[in-house]
Amino acid sequence: MKRVSVEIAGQSIGPGEHKTIILPVPDTSLRQGTGMPVHVLHGRREGPSLFTCAAIHGDELNGIEIVRRLTSLKRLKSLAGTLYAVPVVNIYGFTSNTRYLPDRRDLNRFFPGKSGGSLASELAKSLFDNVVEHCQFGIDLHTGSNHRENLPHLRGDMKNETVLAMAEAFGAPLSLSVEGTEGSLRYSAEERGVKMLLFEAGEALRLDELSIRAGVRGITSVMEHLGMLSPRKKKIKKMSMQVAFDRTWCRASASGLFKAKVKLGQRVAEDECLGTIFDPYSTQSFSVDSPKAGVVIGAQSLPTVYKGDAVMHIACFDALARAEASVDKFSESLMDEEIFS
Repeated sequence: MKRVSVEIAGQSIGPGEHKTIILPVPDTSLRQGTGMPVHVLHGRREGPSLFTCAAIHGDELNGIEIVRRLTSLKRLKSLAGTLYAVPVVNIYGFTSNTRYLPDRRDLNRFFPGKSGGSLASELAKSLFDNVVEHCQFGIDLHTGSNHRENLPHLRGDMKNETVLAMAEAFGAPLSLSVEGTEGSLRYSAEERGVKMLLFEAGEALRLDELSIRAGVRGITSVMEHLGMLSPRKKKIKKMSMQVAFDRTWCRASASGLFKAKVKLGQRVAEDECLGTIFDPYSTQSFSVDSPKAGVVIGAQSLPTVYKGDAVMHIACFDALARAEASVDKFSESLMDEEIFS
């Protein structure tokens, strides 16, 4: 029996077709008309539906390039199931190089959205109704924010066997088992039964090759796991993923200029000095110490800090040495692989 077509925003996509559909969203203030492009790849063979999206925060660029490279892969011609790929969700923030919408709202607090609400609600509803509701699985792509860089890692409900299996297939070295925040895309999708991963890598307004490669390889590996793509002929070297069920932020003990002593992916001990804050007007300095033992998965890249600023993000693992080793091996192996074909 021939596979049936799928419909999105009133347009039909037949088996074996790849179409870019423009979802209707509110105009800009200039009323020049705008829309949210969605790549829909509808395989000839039956299979699951997966969505992946980037730039819910408009300044998070790595995911945009991940989606671009993903949708250009020749492998997708033999796709089973349906892939929905959204390069830029927050088109308003993207055009102004900002995280938020024009009214300063965070789009990732307004899902699943509603008609007649704020701009954020309208935008969230368009994505949710036209894409998320049609899928069983999803991968949301993010970076660090506000001059913060994130080590490539996954977030999701790792206590769920299906989500854990997806994360292990993705191949990131580390993951956090955390609940979604109410109003976020992940939380709202999970409420509808969609199994979700969130991929964090790099920092806002920057393109990072390691993060991009990790994202493309990770998504295609999940698609292999779900039966949407045939396994690669050449096996990928994957590290054993370490899961953290606890994490903490290290905050600035004073205002001033912060100089880090540790780097992303490094193992740290409880009470270890992570860096020093210097008074720009004197020789006075202040130590920033880790409240727990763990691995650094996020760090502020801007030297100027205020007292209480979150300067480092620490994930707590049972096997710290193994977690640190997984990060090192992951970075080395990823840059040597040819995965974009």
